[in-house]
Order: sequence, then C-alpha cells, then structure tokens
Amino acid sequence: MRPLLALLLASLPTASVLAQQAAPQIRPEQVRAHVSFLADDALEGRDAGTRGYDVAARYVATQFDALGLKPGGDKGGWYQTIRFQAARIDPTKPAGVTIGGRRFAQGDDVLVTPDARFPTQALTAPAVFVGYGLDAPQYKADDYAGLDVRGKIVVMVRGTPAGIPSDVAATLSATKAEVAERKGAIGIVTLVTSDTLKAYPWARIVAQSGEPRTLMVEPDGKPRLRAPGVQARATVAQGAAAALFAGTRSSFMAIDAAYQKKAALPRFALPGEVTIAQSTAVSESRSPNVIGVLPGSDPALNTEYVLVTAHLDHNGIHADAPGADKVFNGAMDNAAGVAVMLEAARAFTASGKPPKRSVMFAAVTSEEDGLLGSDYLARHPVVPAGGTVVANVNLDMPVLLYMLDDVVAFGAEHSEVGQAVARAAAASGLTLSPDFMPNENVFVRSDHYSFVKQGVPSVMLATGVKNDGERIFREFLGKTYHSPADQIDLPFNWESAAKFAVVNYAIARDLADAPARPRWYTGSPFGDQFAPNQPKAPRPAK
Repeated sequence: MRPLLALLLASLPTASVLAQQAAPQIRPEQVRAHVSFLADDALEGRDAGTRGYDVAARYVATQFDALGLKPGGDKGGWYQTIRFQAARIDPTKPAGVTIGGRRFAQGDDVLVTPDARFPTQALTAPAVFVGYGLDAPQYKADDYAGLDVRGKIVVMVRGTPAGIPSDVAATLSATKAEVAERKGAIGIVTLVTSDTLKAYPWARIVAQSGEPRTLMVEPDGKPRLRAPGVQARATVAQGAAAALFAGTRSSFMAIDAAYQKKAALPRFALPGEVTIAQSTAVSESRSPNVIGVLPGSDPALNTEYVLVTAHLDHNGIHADAPGADKVFNGAMDNAAGVAVMLEAARAFTASGKPPKRSVMFAAVTSEEDGLLGSDYLARHPVVPAGGTVVANVNLDMPVLLYMLDDVVAFGAEHSEVGQAVARAAAASGLTLSPDFMPNENVFVRSDHYSFVKQGVPSVMLATGVKNDGERIFREFLGKTYHSPADQIDLPFNWESAAKFAVVNYAIARDLADAPARPRWYTGSPFGDQFAPNQPKAPRPAK
C-alpha cells in the first residue's frame, strides 16, 4: 500500500545502511533446489519427531555448515533438541459431545480435543454462551460481564467483533483459553460458523482432526500448558450448534447471522448440561530446532542477535487422506520459507561483509503443533551469557505462485522493524499492502509471535495482492493448504521466490547493521503488553 510505504519512508534517514549494500544475487534455481529436496516424498511430510523431519534437519545443518555458519545449538552442535508429548483421540473408544441428552459422536458435527492428562474423561457441566469470549474492555469487549462461568463450560465463536485492529484481534483470539480459565471455566466449546465452513468444509476439518495435540516438555520434565484449568475442549458445527441453542432466546442461525456482520452478540446461560467425553492415547518424541549463527563484526554490537526463523516441519503422512496421495509434502508450507532463509544466509556470507550484529538462522520444529519449537527457543534462547535477541524476521508459507510486486508485512506498524521493512521493500522495487485476510489471524499463527510474547520486535512478510495475488492466495488456502496438493508440481514462480529472498535478506541486513536496536512504538499494544519496561520510540509523524 503506497501511502503506508510513503509514511514509513518519510521518517527514515536519507542515507540508509541498506543503500550502502550491493544487491545480493539470489538465483531462482537455488531456491527451487532446496524446495525440491525438502518437499520430496522421501522426507514423508517432515512431521516433527519422525525420520523425515530428521533428514530435513540434517539437510539444513549441512547447508549451514557449507555456508560457514557456526553451530548455535546445544553443546556446540547444530541442534536444540526438544521433548514432546502427543495426545490423540483413541478411535477404539467412544468420544463425542452430549447436548441436552442428545449425543453427537466424534466427527458428527463435533470434534473433541484430546488431552494427555485424562486417558479417559467425561466432563459434564452447565454451559454459558459468552459471545466472542473476550475480556478486553479497552476495546469495549467484555463478554464475561455479569456472567458466572465458574465450574462451567463456556461456548464461544471464533474471532472478534468489528472495530479491533486485525493483529490485536489475533492476539485476543489466541488468549481466549487463558481468559476462560481466569474466569473459572473448566471447558470450552467453539462454534464453527458458516463463513468457516465455506472456506474449510466440515469433511476437510474432520479429515485433519486426526492430528495429535502436542505439548512440549520443559527441561524439568513437565509438559507446558497454557490454560491448565481448562479440562476439556470441543468444536461443534451445524446440528450440534443448533442443539446448544434449542429453547433459548436466540437460535444458532441468529447468532451466526450476527457474527457474519461482526456485530455484538448476546450472552446468556444455556439450558441443561453439556458432556464432553474422550479417551486419549499418548506418545512421546524428540525433535530439534536447527540453529546456525553468523557472528557479528562489531564488538559493541555482536552480543545482540537478529534472528531469522522458518519452520521446517509439516504434517507428515495421513493414511486416511482422500485420494491416492497420502504425503503432506508442505512445499509452500514451509519448504519455501526454509529455502528463502537458506538463501538469505547465503546472501550474508557471499557479500564478503559480515554484519555488525550477529545473525542467527533457525529452522524450527513443531510449528504445525502450535508454534512449539519457536516458543521453546524464545523462552530458552541459545545466546551466550549477556547476549540478547533484538529482532525476529520470520518466513512462513510465501505463496510463490505469481509475480511478486508487493508484500504484506505483519507486525511492521508496531516497531522500528517496520522502517527496515520499508527500506528493504523500496530497494527491492516492492510496495507494501495491508492485511487482506484479517479473519485468518495470521499475526498469532506463525513463529514470530513466540518472540513477540518475549518482547522481541518481530515481522513476517507474506506475498501480496498484486497480479491477482489475493485471489491466488485465497484459492491456495481453500484448496491446497494442509493437503497433499501442496507439493513441488505446483506452478511455482521461482523468480518471485528469489525476489522474496532478497527483500527478507535486506530487512535482516538493515537490522543487523543499524546503529541502534529496534524499539517498539509508543502505544503499540504488543510493546505495552510484552515489553512494558523497554524504551519506546515515537511513531513516525503522519
């Protein structure tokens, strides 16, 4: 979006660090070679904790080694190894939701979330509809006001009402379970609305529900739980959702209609009780983040790290996937992002000029399980004593199917990282476009958010809307995303892949060579929430 780019550029020095750097030469075929290997059937979908992922991790480590990076993992190696605990619904035992005496079996308009803490469970409690399930009075969203949900199951819709900025809305959406726990709820039921079913038909949601619920295990041996007080969760659609509201003052159809308008929703106790039942099978595994470091050249700055991340995992093999192809190769998601990261690293080393700050490159595991690898790295940083991560540039699922002339920069408006984005985009001949799919909550769905929560200014670029990009991107999400069709035979635009690598390299280079580390802007809700004691920068003048 040109006005945003012009605004950001107007606030920048006339001679930027970036302008002094020669444009890197990144060849499209180099990106293609990485994607071709990582998305090959031989890697079996790179599911975290599997042989296929381990082969991919070894590939990345050898690439880091060949580029001359230094190992940044545990004990002087390339890997930061993490323990995981995975829970699946046991298909041999009953699971489902009972509403007003009517039972809905797993997959029949309901999906119960497995919980490793409860091998067999049937949680019964009164239910309360809490609208969007928010507690954000600063945005006039106080959905628990006047309601007693202690010891009850709260029923809510996804997302937020109108009037909340998309990235703030994404954060509020991601913390609904913690809010419910704080209010005393013991279970959560999420309603699947008609707009979700248009984008993701129920049959597809059910087909993907076999994925385990995975938790990381901390060094002390305890699984990490974000809302341990929530003991059961389920997702309900159509007939089951209608049953929840039967005999109340508002039908599910009316709730759905109001939701489509992002209007305020009523909130009230639901009749009867709801039972969420499941049996869970539990397994454990290990999987590594792969970490390489390019040491900084400035003694005054080289203990500050610019972190470039891309998740290496995908969804493995699903024997129950429809059709003959059972391998979820993840070519775009996220072999493409890892390939771009590797070529950005190559651009740094090929430049012949080491960065002033150290640059850390991390191929992280278990993103598909809930950003677990990045969360572990963010909370257990592998930097020397006295070192700190000052910025994160994240690479996740660039949809490289059309000519790249613009990018969407998630998080750029919240910190001085946005100024580096603006310089890099301008130098690369790209414009900045706004988030064209705010309902997807992208800001909290990729690995940069793990570092935001630790107070690190962060950004993630997506391919933009020009050249029919919005239609192509949405079509990819609707037909190809998280399916066996995300593979190397897609019509990749490898020239766009190289351009995307160049602009992300330029952002990281700018941050690494800048005189000062980037600051959150005054008034950023993320800076205020996650970095309240850090110095803030004034927003650029309009």
